[in-house]
Parts: sequence; structure tokens; C-alpha cells
Amino acid sequence: MKYLYALILYAALAAPVYAWEVAYTVRSTEIKQLPFTDATTVGTLGEKASVNVMSRQGGWVKINSSKGNGWVRMLSLRGDSTAKKSGDTGLQSLINVGRTGSSGITMTTGIRGLSEEDLKNAHPNPGEFEKLKNYASNKAKAEKFAHDGKLKTQQLEYLPAIQNQGE
Repeated sequence: MKYLYALILYAALAAPVYAWEVAYTVRSTEIKQLPFTDATTVGTLGEKASVNVMSRQGGWVKINSSKGNGWVRMLSLRGDSTAKKSGDTGLQSLINVGRTGSSGITMTTGIRGLSEEDLKNAHPNPGEFEKLKNYASNKAKAEKFAHDGKLKTQQLEYLPAIQNQGE
């Protein structure tokens, strides 16, 4: 039973506290209805606009602001190191400082790669492959690009082959 209490206490102290954390925008950004780039825009925030962070989903943050409520890209926000999170007790503030530095605010993002299963289940898309062909170049296009950009030809020697040290 004492382990259950310890687990509950640990979970309560270690859980991230997002509710009503104050942040500000680092650039003008759109507020989206849902956490998707193509979602309906419900408002716009100017640079340095103050927002209340409610939750996070992937690279998106749910916010409340005077300009509207919704989702903004996480990288458009910075935490306000001078603001204290609502509900932080002295103990919680101390834990936050120990966990994340002087401000107690941490925001991170990750990029999802392709898993082995994704690669095995992949299906080619001939239409998209045809679109890629429009980006292809040839010698004439490259020379025209260089001429238009006033680039000069430079002759570079090939690097010598690296010899295996085991030979």
C-alpha cells in the first residue's frame, strides 16, 4: 500500500503542468481550429502576443488568448520565464526549477521518422513521381542558371582515393 502512495505522489510531482502556463509569440501566427496546418483559421496573433497554454499535441499547442482560442504551432511560442504557473506551490516551483532550469518552462518537439513497418507497407505513387520529373535539370538549364547568376566556372581536382590501412 505504501508503494501505491509513493507512486501517486511521484506521478503528481513528475507530471508536466501545462494548464494556464503563460507564453508569448515569437512571430505573427495563425490560430487554427484544430492542430493541423490546413485547419480553419480562427484568428491571428501578432508578434509578442501573450497566450495561456492549455495543452500540447505533437508540434501544436492549444492556447487561450484575447484574439481567440485554438491551436498554434509550438515553435511559434516561447515560455514566459517571469510568469509563475497557476497552482504552483513553493514545492512545485522548486521541482520545476530543478527539472528545467531557472524558469521551470520547457518546450520540446520531435520529428517522426519512418519505421521499418512503414517502409514495408509503402506503395509507390506514380502521379507524384511524374511531378518530381519537373524538378529535373540538364546541362543546358544548369549553364543558363549559372550564367544568369553570374557564376564562374571553377575546375576542381578529384580527391585522391583513400587507401585501406589494412592493405
